[in-house]
Amino acid sequence: MNRIKSFKTKVFLHPMMAIIVLIFLVIILSGILNLFGVSASYNTVNAVTGSYQSNLVTVESLFSLRGLKYIFSNTVANFSSFAPLIMLLISLIGIGILEESGFLSTFFFAVTKRLPKYVVTFILSFLCVVLSITGDVSYVIFIPMAALLFKHGRRNPLAGIIVSFISISIGFGINLFMSGIDSSLAEMTVLAAKMHGNYSMHSLGLLFIMFFATIISSILITYVCEKYTIYQLGKYEPDEEEITFDKDKLTKREVRGLLFAGIGFVIYAIILIYNIIPYVPFGGNFLDYSQSRYIDKLFGANSFFNSGFIFVITFMFFLIGFLYGLGAKTIEDHRDMCDFLSKSLDGIGKIIILIFFASILVSLYKYTNIGSLITALFSTVIYKSNFSGIPLVSLVMFVSLVTTIFLPSLTARWEILSGTVVPLLMTSGYTANFAQLLFSSLGTVLYGFTPIMAYYVIYLSYSDKYDRGGTGIIKSLRYLIPYVLVILAMWIIIITLWLLVGIPLGIGTNVLL
Repeated sequence: MNRIKSFKTKVFLHPMMAIIVLIFLVIILSGILNLFGVSASYNTVNAVTGSYQSNLVTVESLFSLRGLKYIFSNTVANFSSFAPLIMLLISLIGIGILEESGFLSTFFFAVTKRLPKYVVTFILSFLCVVLSITGDVSYVIFIPMAALLFKHGRRNPLAGIIVSFISISIGFGINLFMSGIDSSLAEMTVLAAKMHGNYSMHSLGLLFIMFFATIISSILITYVCEKYTIYQLGKYEPDEEEITFDKDKLTKREVRGLLFAGIGFVIYAIILIYNIIPYVPFGGNFLDYSQSRYIDKLFGANSFFNSGFIFVITFMFFLIGFLYGLGAKTIEDHRDMCDFLSKSLDGIGKIIILIFFASILVSLYKYTNIGSLITALFSTVIYKSNFSGIPLVSLVMFVSLVTTIFLPSLTARWEILSGTVVPLLMTSGYTANFAQLLFSSLGTVLYGFTPIMAYYVIYLSYSDKYDRGGTGIIKSLRYLIPYVLVILAMWIIIITLWLLVGIPLGIGTNVLL
């Protein structure tokens, strides 16, 4: 069998230096755009009057005294409050005790020993797509865990990192149930639909098409990984100190440890679930009751579940690892436990420095409004195109796809595009639900394909950690190309199928008005 040529090539530019180069490019570009007075406007619908109002976007220059003051006065604050850093450090505390107690090696051995490799990959992809509903925190949990899953399964950890990252990224546009992001998008969609009168969106309005997309996307990602990526990456050669398996079955201590951990997990899960069920006696304590939709109660700004979710997960990891250690007798005293908690933080200095420079890049880029400017320009293109029907649908899909690179935030982009896209599509006879579907589905195909996305640095950092030849930005993006292409083709085919056949998008929702 002829194997595809590996990606094991020398990285031209170190990821740290690549990010620094991007920072200087942003600074220079902001100065040029500001000097020439480049601006753009976009339409939104006034919530009170239901009529259009114009919004102007200009570029803030970093190549000025004011811009330089912003850089030097905000760099430390932006780094200390950079969400990927905080979430990663906290999650690694829990992952540390899971790994050092032996739970992960035992659990992953049990899983990978009994299941075919492609099934393990499919389950990982499926879980990442579905659990992306929890938001950005899924990156800092699944990427390190996926690397360990593949490593303990004697496979290249980089493949697990790639699968988890792309699955989470596209998962923001593929949700079986409405997520917190979907709820925010729906509010903007309903507001934009006011141009055509009152409009409401069912929380399960996209259930049918999303269920189909979830299964198909997980299958496609699994296929690309098993038939393409695994061969490209080549065999992973673990270091001598890394754990490998030379046994055929679990020991009695390991089985007892898994039993203790399983019982603890079930009890913890019951308590957690009971506290996110609204209006039950002594329950529902983790919800924000000021919100109307359940998903907003769960992930609202004042929800304890949302604000404390990373700690909830970390404490669960700690509990599972601790109970496993007691059962398997890998934790003999409190000193072992304390050492295990900090173990996963060893050797992450390079990751922290990468995150530092990434925090500068993301904050400066956001400050300049370059992404908003480009998105507003595309909004104007849609508005002035005079397209309708299929040409309009195709243009919206294209704009949703391309603008992701320059403005990854779904809510920020939809705030700019919805006031134009929704009314135009409804004028052509399509529902507002379908308009939001076009945006969210195509708008996440390239979500992980841009260094401007805050959590891209987690993917880049772990890729560089496990890639023997080192991983730069270009190389890390090349890994994603086959996945991006198949997911893009998937969405084009699915949307075409729904348009031609007229299948309902979900409960009480159709493509056409």
